[in-house]
Amino acid sequence: MVDLGPDEYRELIRGTLGSAKDAETTDPGLGTLFTPDSHRLALDPDVTVVRGARGTGKTYWSKALQADDLRDLAASAYQIESLRRVTTLSGFGNERRPDRYPGPAVLGRLLDKRSDPMHIWTAVLLTALDEPSMTGIIGWEERTEWVSQNPEALERALYMADQKARGDNRTMLVVFDALDRLHARRSEADRLVEGILRLALDLRLASRFLRAKVFIRPDMLNTTPLHFADSSKLTANTSDLTWSAQNLYGLAFHHLGNGPEQLAARFRDRYPQWEQQLAGRRFAPPHDVVGDHDRQQEIFTKIAGPYMGTNRRRGHTYSWLPNHLMDGAKQVSPRSFLSALATAAEQTRTEHSNHEHALHYDGIRAGVQVASTTRANEIREDIPWVADAISLLGGMQVPAEEGTLTERWEADGLLERLQSPAVGGGETDQQVRTGPEAKNGRDLVRELMDLGVMTRRADGRVDLPDVYRIAFNIGRKGGVPRVVPGSR
Repeated sequence: MVDLGPDEYRELIRGTLGSAKDAETTDPGLGTLFTPDSHRLALDPDVTVVRGARGTGKTYWSKALQADDLRDLAASAYQIESLRRVTTLSGFGNERRPDRYPGPAVLGRLLDKRSDPMHIWTAVLLTALDEPSMTGIIGWEERTEWVSQNPEALERALYMADQKARGDNRTMLVVFDALDRLHARRSEADRLVEGILRLALDLRLASRFLRAKVFIRPDMLNTTPLHFADSSKLTANTSDLTWSAQNLYGLAFHHLGNGPEQLAARFRDRYPQWEQQLAGRRFAPPHDVVGDHDRQQEIFTKIAGPYMGTNRRRGHTYSWLPNHLMDGAKQVSPRSFLSALATAAEQTRTEHSNHEHALHYDGIRAGVQVASTTRANEIREDIPWVADAISLLGGMQVPAEEGTLTERWEADGLLERLQSPAVGGGETDQQVRTGPEAKNGRDLVRELMDLGVMTRRADGRVDLPDVYRIAFNIGRKGGVPRVVPGSR
């Protein structure tokens, strides 16, 4: 069988992975749904909290759970029969759905009126369940007020909904996602998240067939005050969205095998054992392209060559890419991984079009630089104080002594500035997130390590993973070059 040439592999990668990076704007489909083995527990209807950093699949799985055909496919792939007996309800998400849940502006107004966040989300649940008491009420303020003023009727409504679901042998699963969009102020978002978690725990303890699934970033879960009884039972019922190197390459190859039909068919023929499933979806068994280390390395070596240079001293391409996209917790987001591959294909096409492989090693480095810039922008949005702290280290070289870092922060007055209630000022006050808990530089290093932004070497020096280091203009001898402003 004739293999794809370098230009054809590049075209397949550009045409497939370039549009597979963002679940917020691209819905999952039957042809692209990928089921990494490490995500099985997260899809179990009885697991309440699903924790995942940006780009790890929270929105992807939230949308997949709310589509009947994708949920059935996941049930088959993971052999979770209870998923076939689930009816999903929208609790909160990226889309505007004022008939299903209040948006950020309405939530802000409800908090201003001192509404109990749990009452807000209970009203959302009752509306999703088509509870008659809610269908006759227009407006979230009025619905929340009904929940607050009618505790006996509320208990009966939830009991009857649970009994109906029991009779139908269906689990009613209310899904919450995009919690970073609940409110511009992190402190208010934390209050709303606490209300969601209180409701989720109440459903878990007091009903059999009413459940919640909450997709949440780790930093949001860590900062949300869980000041309610039995909250430890909720945090113990948590699953993490993690990705191994095999999962990442499996995801990429799965997309290639389900890409533009002519090239994808030739890719599948070159690496057989693909099977056909619903709606033309193709998938390979776990012991082959989507899960076997040796098989994956063989394929990627064909696509990118064996080394990140002219010889092995620069590293092997297969291991180099995920290693340089890892954060301090040894995790790589699939969004970063796919973005790096798509960038590598485009950069190779424009600057190394005659290269013997589809991906030039300089293109792969450029992909890591772009992924680093994207991750830096995400951290600025999600946890701005982290970006403030790391930006002050620009121009340094790591690994570095902890004291060198803390001296920079102390000279700038960073901790005092971050902990001041006046940070941001004026209209931007609404965008300020909660600052660090640290009271000194040593604690700040520890907090950044907990977030996966920093690591500590065996000799005690502090390091930064490339996925953060590069975009923040921090050097490392022999490492991937820093991004020069205006160079891309």
